Amino acid sequence: MENYLPWITLISYVVILLLIDFFVLHKKNRITSVKRAIFETIFFVANALIFASFIYWFYNNSLVDNINNLKPIQAVVKYLTGYIIELSLSVDNLFVIAIIFTSFKIPIQYQHKLLFLGILGAIIFRAILISVGIILIKKIHGMNIVFGLFLLFTALKMLKKEAEHKEVEEPKGIAKIFRFSKELDGGKYITKVNGKRVFTALFGALITIEFTDLLFALDSIPAIFAVTTDPFIVYSSNIFAIMGLRSLYFFLANMLDKFIYLKYSVFSILVFVSLKLITANWIDIPEWFSLLFIGISLAIGIYISTFKINKE
Repeated sequence: MENYLPWITLISYVVILLLIDFFVLHKKNRITSVKRAIFETIFFVANALIFASFIYWFYNNSLVDNINNLKPIQAVVKYLTGYIIELSLSVDNLFVIAIIFTSFKIPIQYQHKLLFLGILGAIIFRAILISVGIILIKKIHGMNIVFGLFLLFTALKMLKKEAEHKEVEEPKGIAKIFRFSKELDGGKYITKVNGKRVFTALFGALITIEFTDLLFALDSIPAIFAVTTDPFIVYSSNIFAIMGLRSLYFFLANMLDKFIYLKYSVFSILVFVSLKLITANWIDIPEWFSLLFIGISLAIGIYISTFKINKE
């Protein structure tokens, strides 16, 4: 029974944070100001760091099925590394979310509700993908190389798109499956048009967000496997990073176009993680180096973007 305690603690912690987010921080579709978004971002980052102490306690008292024989401090470092990797790779996700809201013409007062529902879907879908990924790595020899090559392909594809400066078109494929109306009807997901029930633009945006998050998960989850295959660390770091993504979006919403060099930081992180996965059987790259590389990559991207903003 003791092995279930960490999972019960994680799920309970996440549920409490979701309840605080929905019923306290964002009741009645309140519009999120930049100042409030900064506070919420700090709140979720702080809770992610607080949970690191739980990680240490669980592994120090052997309450987790420690499949990789990690020491408590190693478990904490891997958790923090996975958390930062997930946040880093989510930068591109923020750009796509902004485009989705623009495409479906979603007012800002409804955006948090969509992102909140998006996190509920992500919790379920990522649990499934993480479980499948860990099974594949354990059962198929050399699967880490396959994941590494996939991440490398993703990184090169992302760089190619950036070089071609392609604009993302309004998502129309989803309209072939669902019948949509451009009306929001006071924030409802289903409305009536000419006596027929149809889905509103709000529902269209929600489905698109869930689908794109699933696609991004195909990149971010293999990336965390380069850090560890411990299910508890992978899932907890992933979920805490996703939960902070919503507040981070509102904080960066008006600055996404200005921090363009962050994409190159994400590219370098993807390449590094893919090479780490590919060479995992022969080279053991210490976690402190991974953490340092990710931090420096992000710092350079932010610095160059800020320098360009100040120059302009």
